[in-house]
Amino acid sequence: MTEPKTNLTVEDIHRIRERNYELTKDMKPEDRRAYYRKNANAVQAQIERLRQANGISNRKSVRIN
Repeated sequence: MTEPKTNLTVEDIHRIRERNYELTKDMKPEDRRAYYRKNANAVQAQIERLRQANGISNRKSVRIN
């Protein structure tokens, strides 16, 4: 996963939204949910790893099933 950009511009946000639209426009609703769920779980796992690496107490996190 790439490092997040800290100073997003309006144009950056438009490009992100356009990319997400292009990736998901032909997906069935079930496929779109699975796509976002998979990515959300990956981000949640990365957050947990960062918390552990930095000694931050675990807050109760919600997994999307």
